[in-house]
Amino acid sequence: MNKIENPDRSTWADILKRPTQTYDQIESTVLEIFDNIKSYGDSAVKQYTEKFDGVLINSLEVQQEEINFAVKELSLELKEAIELAKKNIEVFHKAQKTEPVRVETAPGVKCWQEKRPIQKVGLYIPGGTAPLFSTILMLATPAKIAGCKEVVLCTPPDKQGNINPAILFTAQLCGIDKIYKVGGIQAIGAMTFGTESISKVYKIFGPGNQFVTVAKQMATKYNVSIDMPAGPSELLVVADDTADASFVASDLLSQAEHGVDSQVILVSTSKGLIVSVEDEINTQLVQLPRKSIAEKAIANSKLIYVENHKTALELIDEYGPEHFIVATNDNAFYVDNIANAGSVFIGNYTPESAGDYASGTNHTLPTNGYAKQYSGVNLDSFMKSMTFQELSQEGIKNIGNAIELMAEAEGLQAHKNAVTLRLNKLAKE
Repeated sequence: MNKIENPDRSTWADILKRPTQTYDQIESTVLEIFDNIKSYGDSAVKQYTEKFDGVLINSLEVQQEEINFAVKELSLELKEAIELAKKNIEVFHKAQKTEPVRVETAPGVKCWQEKRPIQKVGLYIPGGTAPLFSTILMLATPAKIAGCKEVVLCTPPDKQGNINPAILFTAQLCGIDKIYKVGGIQAIGAMTFGTESISKVYKIFGPGNQFVTVAKQMATKYNVSIDMPAGPSELLVVADDTADASFVASDLLSQAEHGVDSQVILVSTSKGLIVSVEDEINTQLVQLPRKSIAEKAIANSKLIYVENHKTALELIDEYGPEHFIVATNDNAFYVDNIANAGSVFIGNYTPESAGDYASGTNHTLPTNGYAKQYSGVNLDSFMKSMTFQELSQEGIKNIGNAIELMAEAEGLQAHKNAVTLRLNKLAKE
């Protein structure tokens, strides 16, 4: 682990650099796969699934009997846990519904805004080293609340061509009936262009590795929207002497075990806590089943000492963490002033795991510093805001002349004429 004391501001960008490849390094691979899927559809998808996932899939779509088997396979306790999480996620996302905004901007000029669901959405669910069935809850639940008509789910198969039972159970619980055994770049390509089996969608959601992230960004060049460029997971904890070192270490490790390219950072005003946390990490690490993955991520981690909360906050805003845990004697300072973070976890008894699974907030969040300009997934992510206006005769009289003058000043005579004709007709009545 890299220990850093009072880093000079000029070094912050280097210190906070993510351990990821650049877009340019992956772009050519994505372009080649996209071109083949666009040309050859299912055939290309199956070819890349065999190449990258090591299994030849005959039928890309999951069959009902596979779902039925998965439902029986899962323990009652896990099913109940998933149902509890779904309930909390529903409660939080239903509360995000808003009423139409209606206003009369001038007498006779009525304007309003309403939200309508995106009709076709695609969900990408990572399956690799960790089958993230919890991500289905985070994406399918708001999609259904929003009223999306078509929800397509893609997730990579294992070496036997199967999907994790928890993924299939959760998908069925959320009312998704189009599930495909496709992962990686080829899944994003299939949802971007559509194939014989998989529908083209209007917006793609879901986290993934660096290749999936670049593929999603590439999809935006083909009239497909995405939730955000969400790549490898990351966590930043700010803590002082009031924090529990074992708790902090467990939180850092919970993100480190996601993948070798995950990044975790501790920022602290206490040198003693940093030493204690490092000791705890070494103790807890040896007990983890995913120790080898966590170790590689921990190698990219940083333990940063700064002298005060003000400097800490400035450094954290510069980083813009996906997950941000606050465990200090002045949590309110961070909560009130943080500008760039995907999701914030406050106090010693709020592990990041709570947001990952069952508190109700969404865990699909901006990474790689995108918290500076992107929100995490929420109900509005699955909706579009449409504006409406209706002018009465009084309304066109009130604003018509202003429209004429502005249109003429821009040299757009037809725009002006559209108003003038109406005003002339009213003048004759």
